[in-house]
Amino acid sequence: MRLARAALLAAAFVAAAAFFPASSAAPAGEKVALNIAINGAIGPASARQLKEALKAATERKAAVLVLQLDTPGGLVTSMREMIADILASPVPVIGYVAPAGGHAASAGTYILYATHVAAMAPGTNLGAATPVEIGGVPSFPGGEKDEKGTDPMMAKVTNDAVALIRSLAELRGRNGDWGEKAVRQAASLSASAALQEHVIDFVARDTAELLQLADGRTVDVAGKKQVLATKSLAVETLDPDWFIRLLAVITDPNVAVILMLLGFYGLVFEVTSPGAVAPGVIGATCLVLALYALDLLPINYTGLVLMLLGVAFLIVEAFNPTVVLGLGGAIAFLLGAAMLLKVEGPGFAISWAIIGPAAALTLGLALFAGSYLWAARRNPPRTGGDAMRGQPAEVLDWEGREGHVLALGERWRAKADEPVAPGDSVEVTAVSDLVLTVRRRGAAKDGAGTRRAAKDGAKQ
Repeated sequence: MRLARAALLAAAFVAAAAFFPASSAAPAGEKVALNIAINGAIGPASARQLKEALKAATERKAAVLVLQLDTPGGLVTSMREMIADILASPVPVIGYVAPAGGHAASAGTYILYATHVAAMAPGTNLGAATPVEIGGVPSFPGGEKDEKGTDPMMAKVTNDAVALIRSLAELRGRNGDWGEKAVRQAASLSASAALQEHVIDFVARDTAELLQLADGRTVDVAGKKQVLATKSLAVETLDPDWFIRLLAVITDPNVAVILMLLGFYGLVFEVTSPGAVAPGVIGATCLVLALYALDLLPINYTGLVLMLLGVAFLIVEAFNPTVVLGLGGAIAFLLGAAMLLKVEGPGFAISWAIIGPAAALTLGLALFAGSYLWAARRNPPRTGGDAMRGQPAEVLDWEGREGHVLALGERWRAKADEPVAPGDSVEVTAVSDLVLTVRRRGAAKDGAGTRRAAKDGAKQ
């Protein structure tokens, strides 16, 4: 028993070490610089990662939070949420575009402008901050344009983006003119050029040099002047937890749509095959995850309703084949997918290489199931009262118009409109309340022959 307990304790310790790895935390009371790395598209997962990092930095009274960026951009909603958190943070945030070869494009440029100190590693670049086109069904030729031939909606979005980056430049004392150029003309800069244009504060090869160059700078933190003391600080990296990683996966709109399809078909399989359990559990889980992810994304609810309507049509097509419902469902699904996102950003766009085959596969499954059911309906019944009609039987005993017969190896109560006797061979014509209606075999043929003879005699 002692050996078993010791083994269990050892296993628990190993599991705890695996799930909660030891961090390079500094001794209590010592100032640290916390570091987080945001790689990839800016989205709900990135916003949550920054929010939790700022919360940890505030609770631990960290000297600074280093925000390492390598992103092509992302969603405007998540970007604005991150900017608001940085501006309200009581802990200074140092924006750092790294490693070499990385970039802070589009939304990353705005976030870098918002940080208290901005820096870049050699071999990196930033810019190309022009707002992406609003999502949805592409406009037709001859759509609404102003006198200069520009889209009024895109002009509003661009002007709003210019105002945002200029306000951030004024707040942090950076080059607002180049920021506007990055928005209107999609301009980009290398690290050295960004330093010359006063877009960033300095170029640093690594985090140690970054903290050394940031030391002694005066920054405005939540409306108060603060002098940074970052030289020789211990650096602790905060890795994203499992929920943030899960969020980064499911908030991909393509993954969310696939989860929604799996959820619907899992529930349909559970309803049509009660007791299977697994399809229902998997389907419900996928559907909840999909709805949660879509709630975090800037979606067009008209597109979502069209997609759900298309799936419903395809499900009905599987059980009641009409072909029209199947084609209509596929068209509604594809139109809904095209309209799903209000604004598409880098990393947050519907991929037709995924959605197209998914719609085709769904339509194919619906048509296959429909053709199978249609063929099954045309086959003769194999069970129930309908399957008994035409079956042969042998009379066991009979009195008047009722008695018992042997049919399909079982004893049945039976009745007949004509006299029969024990031992006669009969056939079943109907079933009602477990009572068979029978007639002598060949009676129908004999009756038809008698009627034909009568007609021939009448003609003569």
